[in-house]
Amino acid sequence: MEVQDHIAEVILARPERKNAINGPLGLDLAAALKTADTDPAVHVVLLRGDGGAFCSGIDLNAFNADPVPDWLPDFPSIWRSAHRSLFECRKPLVCALERYAINGGAALALAADLLFVGRTAWLQIGEARLGMAAPYNLAWASLRLPESAIARLVFMADRVSGPELLALGIAHRVADDEDVLTQTRAFCAEVASWPEGGLSRIKSGIRARLGMSADDWFDRFAGSNPVPVKPPLRQR
Repeated sequence: MEVQDHIAEVILARPERKNAINGPLGLDLAAALKTADTDPAVHVVLLRGDGGAFCSGIDLNAFNADPVPDWLPDFPSIWRSAHRSLFECRKPLVCALERYAINGGAALALAADLLFVGRTAWLQIGEARLGMAAPYNLAWASLRLPESAIARLVFMADRVSGPELLALGIAHRVADDEDVLTQTRAFCAEVASWPEGGLSRIKSGIRARLGMSADDWFDRFAGSNPVPVKPPLRQR
């Protein structure tokens, strides 16, 4: 995590694997978000991927490694902790989606309060093509989107481009690909200059309508996964 001028940049930092998800990334993400949330110097959080891409989803090579990684048995709790930290973050959370956000990476993008996306970038929730459900994608989409938009994402399971994400109300601004991060940073700089705590209080008021904890919310969708987490990941 990098903090400058009241902006915390939380970075998915595995560029050699297109920021694919593994246990250490989940642990680092949860820790960075908790630090940003409790740091009074941070007014807004910018979530992005390193190396010009957001997130390519689960790292299948890591999940299928032999010997089995030490973190693999704990991955469901690690990933829940990362999403719990996203849910409980009281600071405005803005995501810069460059190139793509795939499956598990899409859930991270949907977790943002505001999503800035490249014109040719895309988001895909493709678990249905694998005979799997997408509990965290469903949880975040259900929190933020109408049923028609959710169905568009999960039933068609294809790539949804930046302009269509904007039309569906999923993205909030589309920029030329090379300008996504610059425009996201500029917006965060503007927000960071506003009176301290105002947006956090507004965010708390918006979230109050839900009336339940992060775990209660995510548990509602955990049952949508028809198979345990570990076997399908190691069988792909």
